[in-house]
Amino acid sequence: MIEVRSVSKQFGGVRAVDNASLKIEQGSITGLIGPNGAGKTTLFNIIAGNLAPSSGQILLDGEDVSGLPPHVLFKKGLLRTFQLAHEFSSLTVLENLMMVPDNQLGESLMSSWFSFGDVKRQEAEIRERAMEVIGFLNLGHVAQELAGNLSGGQKKLIELGRTMMVDAKVVLLDEVGAGVNRTLLGEIGDAIIRLNRERGYTFCMIEHDMDFIGKLCDPVIVMAEGTVLAQGTADEVRNNEAVIEAYLGRGLKNKTPREMLSLVTDNPEADA
Repeated sequence: MIEVRSVSKQFGGVRAVDNASLKIEQGSITGLIGPNGAGKTTLFNIIAGNLAPSSGQILLDGEDVSGLPPHVLFKKGLLRTFQLAHEFSSLTVLENLMMVPDNQLGESLMSSWFSFGDVKRQEAEIRERAMEVIGFLNLGHVAQELAGNLSGGQKKLIELGRTMMVDAKVVLLDEVGAGVNRTLLGEIGDAIIRLNRERGYTFCMIEHDMDFIGKLCDPVIVMAEGTVLAQGTADEVRNNEAVIEAYLGRGLKNKTPREMLSLVTDNPEADA
């Protein structure tokens, strides 16, 4: 679904992404992990169109989309969530979802005047779809609540719900578990799995919680120093000596690979 071909991104004399190549297969939930400064977020921003690559290509479903802005990629089915939820705090949960579909007739002054019936019919269809999404995510009890009043986990569910309001091909999840309690994190994980299995969503997610990654992701791709270091299952990368060294360096021989890597990846304050 997504192919990253020899992508680099340079900021002055700093190369944040260095000749990185990877593939996100259609129908997969791919994890992207790595130590601080590995280049994960920069690569995400390049794929999502927030940054243009200095060199290399990004292919979406075989089409070269390198450097296209986010709103164009949105129409092509590539959506992205953020570590800090970007809800409209003064709108309800329902209204936040209803805003997502583009080209709504009500956005046109002429349609509002001369095609009022069509505007109302379309709005009713969008409302119905939004209520289905709210039901899918178990947010019915807060449908009319202002989004700014919700918990961090509920706001993350709204972001996930936005991706369901359009025909998404692939969704980039940026630390969906950051600041979320374990109960809501389980609900978010279940929703991601259902979207993947029942609706064919392809996901790629940056995450520091290896238990969460292990539950959802296969494969897991590890970045270090701007490039791809390793790829495999969650257990394979946990026990990969090169990955452990990239996270923690040498000199921790008294701990198992799982214990050493969990010192960083299970730390909620760790910067993924």
